[in-house]
Amino acid sequence: MRNIMTIAWNMAKRTIGSRSGLLIYIILPCIVVSAIITTTGSSGEEPAIVLYANLDSGAGGQHVIAELAATGDYKLVQTSGEAELKAKVTDQKGTAGVFIPPGYTEDLLAGKKPQISFYELKISESSIMLQRKAEDIAGRMGNTAEAVRTANAAGGNAESKFSAVLQQAEQHQVGSKRTDYNLYPRAELTSVTGFTLLFLMGLVTSSVSIIVKDRRDRTMMRMFSAPVHAYEIAIGNFLGSFLVGLIQIITLLTFTRGILGYDFGVPLYLYFLVLAAFILVSMGIASTITGLVRNQNNTGMLNALILTPTCMLGGCFWPISIMPDYMQKIANFVPQKWAMQAVNVAATGGGWSELWLPFAILGLMAAILLAIGSATLRPNEAGSGV
Repeated sequence: MRNIMTIAWNMAKRTIGSRSGLLIYIILPCIVVSAIITTTGSSGEEPAIVLYANLDSGAGGQHVIAELAATGDYKLVQTSGEAELKAKVTDQKGTAGVFIPPGYTEDLLAGKKPQISFYELKISESSIMLQRKAEDIAGRMGNTAEAVRTANAAGGNAESKFSAVLQQAEQHQVGSKRTDYNLYPRAELTSVTGFTLLFLMGLVTSSVSIIVKDRRDRTMMRMFSAPVHAYEIAIGNFLGSFLVGLIQIITLLTFTRGILGYDFGVPLYLYFLVLAAFILVSMGIASTITGLVRNQNNTGMLNALILTPTCMLGGCFWPISIMPDYMQKIANFVPQKWAMQAVNVAATGGGWSELWLPFAILGLMAAILLAIGSATLRPNEAGSGV
């Protein structure tokens, strides 16, 4: 046991004991993840600024503006006309612009289909939702105008009746009860978790170079010639890599949760368990590569061929759902996919009845890969040029 702990501690010191190792593997991940949280993790979004010009003198145009304001999703800013509206949208004074033409209400009551114009410099989620809401309001007003026109066939002031109906509708006496309890992952959680997995895997796989260097320099052979067993060397290297990974996780979680006050939307212990399970799989991948590679010059190339593609397939940078079907099937064989799935399930309120599958797959991957790595480590051999 003493030999194992000595080897493990030596591995940890060689990885993050230097100034460059501390900077690359501990400080840099905290900076990158903190930047993602700072830029995308604001909990309270301000309403989108919407410019509007209402040239309609009737109740229809006023109703459209009143209903948009009632949603609370927009900050409405009035302009004098269409020309000013276009100019301010071009100057990015607002997310989008809404233009209600003159005679809009009269055209509705006459059975016509007047159009509300929308202006936007670039398409965004806010501008699309604005257009859909305004079109929905206009569609309901068209149905109301048709009903008023039919009921007013015998005579009377149709515009006053139409105005009275719209005023009554704006009271919203019939509403709905909210049942959305925000049980969905935070928008930035995917990016935060994805980059965390990227740094964790990069940290653990860095042990490949250290172990291959020990084999090339015959350091591992000299250790094996001493009263140290092969299993002690393998377990010591694995524990050292795991210890370094735990240090990185604890540092990240302490900095983001304790200093930045960021809420992952996931129980902290569960988030820690997911990352720890991922470290075990990464150790298995690293040990397997170590057992197969005999030339230290090839380790950097192999890491680049494994680290980046698996993170891309696993959904660290974009949702897996947007990838082709065959790539989604391949993603089932990379650990990042199951770690991301476990975090998303936990963020949506899922319990262990749903979490057992990703944890079981991560555990199975770790067991298989660590077994292969242990069998192929062979500390009694020196590195060759292959």
